[in-house]
Amino acid sequence: MKIPILDLTRQYHAIQEEIDAAIRRVLESGRFILGPEVEAFEAEIAEYLGVKHAIGVASGTDALLLSLKALNIGPGDGVIVPSFTFFATAGVVANLGATPIFVDIDPKTFNIDPEKLRELLTNHSSPIPHPSPSTTFSVTRHSSPVTVIKAIITVHLYGQPADMDEIMAIAHEHDLYVVEDAAQALGAEYKGQKVGTIGHLGCFSFFPTKNLGAYGDGGLVVTNDDELAERVRMLRVHGSKPKYYHHMVGTNSRLDALQAAILRAKLPHLAEWTAARTRLADRYDELLGDFDGLVLPYRAPNRTHIFHQYTIRVLAGKRDALRTFLAKRGIGTEVYYPLPLHLQPCFRYLGYKEGDLPESERACREVLSLPMFPELTNEEQDYVVNAIKCFLGTVNGLENR
Repeated sequence: MKIPILDLTRQYHAIQEEIDAAIRRVLESGRFILGPEVEAFEAEIAEYLGVKHAIGVASGTDALLLSLKALNIGPGDGVIVPSFTFFATAGVVANLGATPIFVDIDPKTFNIDPEKLRELLTNHSSPIPHPSPSTTFSVTRHSSPVTVIKAIITVHLYGQPADMDEIMAIAHEHDLYVVEDAAQALGAEYKGQKVGTIGHLGCFSFFPTKNLGAYGDGGLVVTNDDELAERVRMLRVHGSKPKYYHHMVGTNSRLDALQAAILRAKLPHLAEWTAARTRLADRYDELLGDFDGLVLPYRAPNRTHIFHQYTIRVLAGKRDALRTFLAKRGIGTEVYYPLPLHLQPCFRYLGYKEGDLPESERACREVLSLPMFPELTNEEQDYVVNAIKCFLGTVNGLENR
């Protein structure tokens, strides 16, 4: 049996008529950039999220980039980000000439640990240094007043909401902006409120593998702040309003009409897909819950986890061996992520070293994401679970080989 970690073709075949009709509608309209389809999608997704403004952009990465530009983040500014996340979260900070300042994670949720965040800000109550890329130093050993921390990007990793009450309280204490990276968490809720709508700005990705995925790149910025929304709208069209009159230097980052139409066709199905993911996660929990050597996904109270990934921890240094074992049996898995951002070669100039953020580093050694998509069958899930049990030596009559 071959079981991919994700199969997008099954979703397409299930709603093929709706998708094809949406694409045909755009082709027949002749309107391909922004226009009525994008405006309609923005209105529909804003209603779904319960937010005032939704602005379609070219990718989830651009959503983060334009959000920081709207906040005037640039050279001399520091932005706190978790080290255990996709590269874009920190990459956009560096691309603006600002400094990513890495913070460790809560080992249960994989999101920013509020206590570590508070500790970082307390220890750096005075500005921290802004290095040149050729300089090697440790941010914990210098006190030259060059960089001022301006914002926090908090990630809702794997579809699990971060502790937004604590993060917002800490941000308020230190007069910081909060940008929510909700690229993996569309539909997740924190105390009944959709994530992405709690901070000053929220960012989503419609990369094809996301719970609501386009058939290409796409992203979204949301906010309840009228001024920030207007800035993002201008920034996505080279900073112009009206056309050809440029009030700031923006870029070309527009959600195209084809992707908007596809997303409009998919959005009404999102609730049923989320319910299917939850059912599969519950079933994984039930089938894998009694085995030593595994730590199953934690579900924090008062939060709705939407299981963009079902990610386990494999203890005792056996993660890579298990992944190889499953691959030999046709089971797709993935490691999100194998190297924390503070140890990436491109950030070597920041001076972090191994051991600085131990929970992020440990997660990179232990996490393994299992097949998770709404169309995954019970038979396929049983095959995955039995293979894991076989590896752990807990299924009678199966050899661990």
